[in-house]
Order: sequence, then C-alpha cells, then structure tokens
Amino acid sequence: MHAVSHINVVSLSRHLYFDHHPRAWAHKGSQENIGYRQETLFCLRVGNLLPYSMSDSNTTDFKNPSTFILLGIPGLEMGYVWISVSFCTMYIIVILGNITILFIVKMEPNLHVPMYYFLCMLAVTDLALSTSILPKTLAIFWFSYREIDFSACFIQMYFIHCFSVIESGIFVAMAFDRYVAICDPLRHSTILTNPVVAKMGLAVVLRGGILIMPHPFLARRWPYCRTNIIPHSYCEHIAVVKLACADISVSSYYGLFVAFLVRGLDMIFIAVSYAQILRAIFSLPTKDARLKTFGTCSSHLCVILAFYIPALFSFLTHRFGHNVPLHFHILIANAYLLVPPVLNPVIYGVRTKPIRNRLLWLFTHKGT
Repeated sequence: MHAVSHINVVSLSRHLYFDHHPRAWAHKGSQENIGYRQETLFCLRVGNLLPYSMSDSNTTDFKNPSTFILLGIPGLEMGYVWISVSFCTMYIIVILGNITILFIVKMEPNLHVPMYYFLCMLAVTDLALSTSILPKTLAIFWFSYREIDFSACFIQMYFIHCFSVIESGIFVAMAFDRYVAICDPLRHSTILTNPVVAKMGLAVVLRGGILIMPHPFLARRWPYCRTNIIPHSYCEHIAVVKLACADISVSSYYGLFVAFLVRGLDMIFIAVSYAQILRAIFSLPTKDARLKTFGTCSSHLCVILAFYIPALFSFLTHRFGHNVPLHFHILIANAYLLVPPVLNPVIYGVRTKPIRNRLLWLFTHKGT
C-alpha cells in the first residue's frame, strides 16, 4: 500500500527488535524504552512491517507473544534495593501478622463469633492478595527476572483483582455485623448465626470471582502485536490491555463498571451502616457508654479507611492524572494493594482488646 524506503525498514526493524526481544531492552535505559515504545506506531505481522492502524483489520494469522516483560517501576531502578527491602518487610509483616490473627482466633473460644470469623476471612484474603503480587515483584527487584508467561500474566491479573473485590465485600459484611451488634444487639446472635456468616462469606467470594472473570477472558482475546513489555510491577488490568493493538473499549468500560459497582456500592453501604451506627451511639445516655460502644467498631473503621482511601486515590490518578509520572502511578497501585494487608493485623492486634490480651499472654507465657 505505502512504499517504505530501505532506510526506514532497517530503522523500524531495529526498533521492533527491541520491542519484541526483551533481552535487548536490558541494555537500554528504561525511560528511553518507555518513551520510545509509546511513540512506536508499528507492529510485526507474518514477517512484514505494517502500520499499526492497518493491523486492526486482519489479525487472524497473528500469534501473541509467549511471555510478557514486567519492567517493575521504571524510573526508580537505582532505588530497587531500598524499595525491595520495604516490600519484603511488608510481606513478612503480612505473613506473620495475619497468621497470628488466625492462630489466636482458632485457639481462643471466646473469639468464635461473627466479628472474628469475618476477621479471619480478611486475614486469608490479605495473605492471598499479597502473595499474588509480592513474590514476582521481589524477583524483578532482586534477580531482574522480568519475564512472565502469557497465560500466567492473566492468571495473576485475575487473582489480584478478585481478592481485592473479595476484601471490599468482607468490609461490607463486617460493617453489617457492627450495625446489627450496635443497633439491634438483642437480635445479633439470632440474625448472624454461623450458617448465615458462612453464606455471607460464600456470597462475597462468588461475587468477586464472577465479576472479575471477564477481565482475563476479554484481555486474552486481544492481539498484542505492538509490544510485550508491561510498564508495571505486576499484571494490572489496564496496564496490560493498553498494549493491545485493537479496540479495547469493552475491557475499559467493563473495568469502570466493576469499579463503580463494587467500590461505589460497597462504600455507599458502609457509609449508610455507619451513619446508623453513629446515630445509635450518640443516642446513648452517657459519654462512657458512647466511647465504649464506638470502640467496638473503631478498628473496623480504621481498616476501611486504610483500604478505600489509597484505592480511590489510585483510581483517580490512573484515570485522570495524565501528567502524573509513571513511577508514581505504579507506587500508588502497589500501595493500595499492599498497605491494607500490612495494617489490618496491626490495627486489630493493637486496638482489639481480646486479641491484644491474648498476644500479651502468649509473650509473657513464653517468657516464663
């Protein structure tokens, strides 16, 4: 269709070599890589160089790359050692803290109540969520092992977003538990029975699994002929589908739909629950009674804020912060997924008296 000079073909071939051969990228600066990759408008198809705009019309004979390349946090390569130390410390806290919560609840019969059942669900979700991200991220920082299998990338994408939605659902369930406990305490044990708690937990898991299922299936069907290099530390949904040389409107709109359906409705439900809780608390006759009642839900309120504020900030900067540096986007995306699993066991361990007392007993008993 359009003639391409020999010089242009050689130049484009060199550029496409760096786009499709990850080993070559290791010898080039990351900022240059990203800047160039964003400006390259060509893709390779059946051994020919075709303009990117032409590739959309016929991709039936195109084969997707066998692997993706995760760049980590482009622009902060010199600080990988210190970043990896902080990430590794966070992962250790997540593992030790959440396993401790599970152990204490299991060993203490007085904690076999709905509030702590939901806390155990949250601990398991935090362990799964952080394990879906951090091992691969640390491998990038420590060993420069950036490759991830094509299918494994979509599996990681599914589990990261699935566990994030599940965690949001658990916070809703915990808000409902606090609402019933404070606003209708006499019926709490009859409303939130063990079978009801189990059904609520199952509903939260099914909701997360079903809503996120289209993400990897939609993303997998796009042709990735532009490049296989993901400027991120994990296979985040939008970061992956933006690499496709096709119209990704369906994936983008569905991602917005899930974000508003999950985060929006969950936040509304939690806000309504706490409005009723605060109304009930302020109707109590004495200040001591108000403080004591509010103390029973203060831990839950803290972890909710630790989860939704970074998530909302990450969503807004990703969708509308076009002038925000890429490394800041990636750091915020990691923070909103990794900070809550770190803070949850710390907050509940410090602010929840039964767990705190049990921890103190374990340490003093071990010391004697």
